[in-house]
Amino acid sequence: MARLRIDLPEKFVFSTEIPIYIQHINYGRHLDNAALLMLVAEARVRLFKHFGWTELDVGGPGIVVADVAAQYRSEAFHGETLRAEFAAADFNDYGCDLLWRLSDLATGREVARGKHGLVFFDYASRSKARVPAIFVAKVGGA
Repeated sequence: MARLRIDLPEKFVFSTEIPIYIQHINYGRHLDNAALLMLVAEARVRLFKHFGWTELDVGGPGIVVADVAAQYRSEAFHGETLRAEFAAADFNDYGCDLLWRLSDLATGREVARGKHGLVFFDYASRSKARVPAIFVAKVGGA
């Protein structure tokens, strides 16, 4: 079976720190795969807030997550703090890939990398919307 390959940019435009709590741990005593996506979602909300947006209003339209891919690089454990880093790439008229990397803050060990395929969305008309120029300017400059 072919494995995912997610290439990351040299530079990220935003980072935040996320602690791993006991509820993020599974029976294998490491970070649960569902919890990984919750942690990335929290960090993504922080990214938008950092630039003065919400996921419902990015200079007009909001976003919807069209797809997600994750590639695990190492285990993560209760009590560790992860650094979540973000950049955007592969823009088209209505969306882009939001690339991310999670690493252990203390050691720099990469835990996971991935991407969320974002589509910009006009929630009033319930239809896709063009990528806001302000988003490209602030997040696409990696």
